[in-house]
Amino acid sequence: MATVDELKDALRDTLQARGVMDQLKARVRAEVFAALDDQRDVKPALSHENLLINELIREYLQYNLYNFTNSVLVTESGQPEKPLDRTFLAQELNVLEDKHTRSVPLLYRIIADYIDRDPRLIGRAPSATLQGATFLPAGSFAREAARRQAAATSTEGGPSGKAFEIPGGSA
Repeated sequence: MATVDELKDALRDTLQARGVMDQLKARVRAEVFAALDDQRDVKPALSHENLLINELIREYLQYNLYNFTNSVLVTESGQPEKPLDRTFLAQELNVLEDKHTRSVPLLYRIIADYIDRDPRLIGRAPSATLQGATFLPAGSFAREAARRQAAATSTEGGPSGKAFEIPGGSA
């Protein structure tokens, strides 16, 4: 008969092998933050800028299926439970969108525009990094992330998993 320690080890190994352990840790962290969030401590009002920044981060977290991290962000920041409308967010940030850029978080577009403006910001010449580049990582990881995102999104025109071209890149 197995000892209690052997059963603990076997359970831990099984949960890690199934990819559940990290989810459980994140969920416990989120619950601890929620429990420790003392309602008597008055948080400063959420500024307009922080609301927008948090919403960009939330959209990025949701796109990459970081659900537990997203729940901690919403709980800790005081962000409204319901996400802001993406069109409103794009207008507030003066981000122009097209059919290609709607399939990825606004944060990707903002970073692409920022890098495109001054390639020295990333320490490389434009021809080496931006010409014909896409802003999603290449390889099987990107394909798997896109597949998972597409599967998690309803058929109402959500992320398609297709990368968009960085503005200024060659077609």
